[in-house]
Amino acid sequence: LGRAEEGCGKAEKGGTEKGWEPCTRAPEETGMRVNKKYSCLPAEEKGIHIINIRAIEDIGYDQHESTLLNSLSKNPDADCKYGLYFRDGKRKVDYILVYHYKKSSAGRTLVRRVHHNDSGARSAKQDQPLPGKGVQLEMGESEPHVDYHEDDKRFRREEYEGNLVEAGLELERDEDTKIHGIGFVKIHAPWNVLCREAEFLKLKMPTKKMYQINQTHGLLKKINSVIQKITEPIQPKVAEHKPQTVKRLSYPFSREKQHLFDLSDRDSFFDSKTRSTIVRKGEGRKKETTLLNKRRKCGKYGITSLLANGVYSAAYPLHDGDYEGENVEPNDRKLLCEEWASYGVFYKYQPIDLVRKYFGEKIGLYFAWLGVYTQMLIPASIVGIIVFLYGCATVDENIPSMEMCDQRNNITMCPLCDRTCSYWKMSSACATARASHLFDNPATVFFSVFMALWAATFMEHWKRKQMRLNYRWDLTGFEEEEDHPRAEYEAKVLEKSLRKEHKHKETDKEKLTWKDRFPAYLTNFVGIIFMVGLTFAIVFGVIIYRISTAAALAISSTPSGRSSVRVTVTATAVIINLVVIIILDEVYGCIARWLTQIEVPKTDKNFEERLIFKAFLLKFVNAYTPIFYVAFFKGRFVGRPGDYVYIFHSFRMEECAPGGCLMELCIQLSIIMLGKQLIQNNLFEIGIPKMKKFIRYMKLKRRRSLDHEEHMKKKQRYEVDYNLEPFAGLTPEYMEMIIQFGFVTLFVASFPLAPLFALLNNIIEIRLDAKKFVTELRRPVAVRAKDIGIWYNILRGIGKLAVIINAFVISFTSDFIPRLVYLYMYSENGTMHGFVNHTLSSFNVSDFQAGTAPNDPMDLGYEVQICRYKDYREPPWSENKYDISKDFWAVLAARLAFVIVFQNLVMFMSDFVDWIIPDIPKDISQQIHKEKVLMVEVFMREEQGKLQMLETWKDKDKKKGENCNNHSPRLSRSHSGSLSSCHSYPLDV
Repeated sequence: LGRAEEGCGKAEKGGTEKGWEPCTRAPEETGMRVNKKYSCLPAEEKGIHIINIRAIEDIGYDQHESTLLNSLSKNPDADCKYGLYFRDGKRKVDYILVYHYKKSSAGRTLVRRVHHNDSGARSAKQDQPLPGKGVQLEMGESEPHVDYHEDDKRFRREEYEGNLVEAGLELERDEDTKIHGIGFVKIHAPWNVLCREAEFLKLKMPTKKMYQINQTHGLLKKINSVIQKITEPIQPKVAEHKPQTVKRLSYPFSREKQHLFDLSDRDSFFDSKTRSTIVRKGEGRKKETTLLNKRRKCGKYGITSLLANGVYSAAYPLHDGDYEGENVEPNDRKLLCEEWASYGVFYKYQPIDLVRKYFGEKIGLYFAWLGVYTQMLIPASIVGIIVFLYGCATVDENIPSMEMCDQRNNITMCPLCDRTCSYWKMSSACATARASHLFDNPATVFFSVFMALWAATFMEHWKRKQMRLNYRWDLTGFEEEEDHPRAEYEAKVLEKSLRKEHKHKETDKEKLTWKDRFPAYLTNFVGIIFMVGLTFAIVFGVIIYRISTAAALAISSTPSGRSSVRVTVTATAVIINLVVIIILDEVYGCIARWLTQIEVPKTDKNFEERLIFKAFLLKFVNAYTPIFYVAFFKGRFVGRPGDYVYIFHSFRMEECAPGGCLMELCIQLSIIMLGKQLIQNNLFEIGIPKMKKFIRYMKLKRRRSLDHEEHMKKKQRYEVDYNLEPFAGLTPEYMEMIIQFGFVTLFVASFPLAPLFALLNNIIEIRLDAKKFVTELRRPVAVRAKDIGIWYNILRGIGKLAVIINAFVISFTSDFIPRLVYLYMYSENGTMHGFVNHTLSSFNVSDFQAGTAPNDPMDLGYEVQICRYKDYREPPWSENKYDISKDFWAVLAARLAFVIVFQNLVMFMSDFVDWIIPDIPKDISQQIHKEKVLMVEVFMREEQGKLQMLETWKDKDKKKGENCNNHSPRLSRSHSGSLSSCHSYPLDV
């Protein structure tokens, strides 16, 4: 299917898709050249073999008799198992092509012949309809209206399907379905095609040779047996998940070495996943491109371009059968639904081998990675809970929060806004201070170091797991296949070559250079900068909302309204950020795809990598910009009383709460993370596919015939699968998990419970994705892959970035460093008593700028002369009043020193973990070496057998020669003939 249509390498086709007279007439009467393979030979010569006949007319029946045969036969769906097989019930359907059709007219033939008059006649094999149930029209029928667009689509379909048959595939059409206006082309790959393409694709297939897998001995064997007994209840009940003791030796399939492979059951040698892969990638191996008419786009048209141009509306392999119902035959899909895609088995391991068998290696690796990630979240969640409980247990012993809550201190704070805000007591922020200690305590530093090492361990564990899967799935020697150029790229190259040939008369092979792509690169750069700027602008708008709302609520006369200003503003602003993030995520995904398309990448792999990079960059900025603002910018550029920094005329920059900004960062992170997981990852993934499915159902119900018999007819398998949602790739699935991985690692110092919420989400996510793949989506074409590709590099990058960000969060966002500095430099008794007073500076209210002093200075019941604010500045009675004090520089130096020490120490420990854990498990490397040795032995034994056979032949030749030399001289004239007869042996090699 990859490149079956040659486009313009052959003569253009005349004739109609349906309605031809029987081919019992001679070629001279029909007036067209007939291909020898499809010529109208007698039935005895043809053997009436399905490969040699294209329709029932080939064996002498006319159209009316053909229709009669179909109607009088027994239930045609009984043998074909409702679409899983051809009408003969023997050949399995490996792939389905779907197209929209309209009733063709008899005048279409004449129109097409006139339209393609300059191309010559086409072979009659492509003018005859495919076998199967097609809509047959009488020759006299005509339509007044001719749809040239539909006519061209029919022509391209016929040409394409003719080339599929040339490549050896077998086709059968069905237009008599419950979905009116939709036609299906069933494709079957016979044995010779499967063998040929398996050899070209270098598919590793199991041989007859079996060998014993190395087993552990001694203490390790006992430990493994105990673990197996303990974990037996959580193992899925599938044959593929049982531990293997023996394994078949695999080798790339070769038609010359078929004797090496176990071909006792040819029907199951290539499973359905492999067959669909072969059909999709099988292309007849036609590499040359010809130009028949330079005014027309030439080249190879694959199924991707035909789908893009609307020639076909869908192309997909079939599911193995139904997954629910009492009378459903056992199949892999039903087994996956019961043991994997069910919420009732959330506690079980995934049957990864069965997932790979059904969906292919690429999807199998995704779910294996998601399973390993979810398992690794368990220890991280446990440690995070311990850290959180430590904060809860020590909150009453935290001296700084106790001092802030002590009303006897009578600390009067400066107003939070100009004029409308009055002075306030620090004890009113007691609840915020106590809550901050839950996430801002000494255990937080330990947890940050732990999570950095956890990320490194997770990456190493995944590499080892990946190698085990590669060995088990016979991917150890797999190399990425050469990716063919995309249809869009070939079209651009063709357009460029035609332009150049028109100007310079040169016909050298062209390719797109950076000069050709420069406008696209410029558009990409400007577009990405604009999108990032838009994200910053929205965050800035939310900041304005926070400032203005805080000022408006502060005017409220009710004490309860004034006391809840900070909580109200923070909660509403975070919800606004969440809604904007969810909306922009969808927008940025579409924009990233468009920006990638205009670049015209050469191959599908390049297209996917560029798309992933752009989408990740935009979504990363979108998701984390509000959190970065709270963590590193809020409260840093506020100024001081009497000299505040204003955004506009009267809007002051935001300040952090008295307990620090870490609590607000925790609220921001938790709401955005949980909101994205709940709304975007779960509700959208459940709701949107079901809504689309319901809409498709309603449309089909409107178009469905009112005929009761038609309504009661059971749908074919390909009709049911057509109503499912098409597979859109793994990029969205990976993207949401990578963003979640960022939430878990980047700002984990502010929210130790992030791994726990990620774990709970992923337990649901695995079963949700599994249910979607098994029940909601069409079966994707299996793709071989030995790793998760560019996503691994993104994960490593996030892991390295997490170390740096957590170092800055601990140093600059939390009060951990100021507390250490006070404890070891300024504390009189070696305790934290006096820390709050040390972090506050004094301000004389007489130094307020004109018009900024509170309107009600007596709001607290007494006159205020000195108010306090959080900063390290000189007091008003100092010579350099309100200048930055020496304490500020001491704390800043300690913060920077901590960042350097923390970053380098954790990076070193991560690299040490990376170095000490080998990428390839020792037992797997031994098994791979053992496979190579066994394969060499197999071939050496085969060569020895050949040599022995040759020696036997030589001995027989010598004996025969001696016998022939002893013959009478009168037979000498026939000596050569006798000698040649002596060398004739019936050989069975």
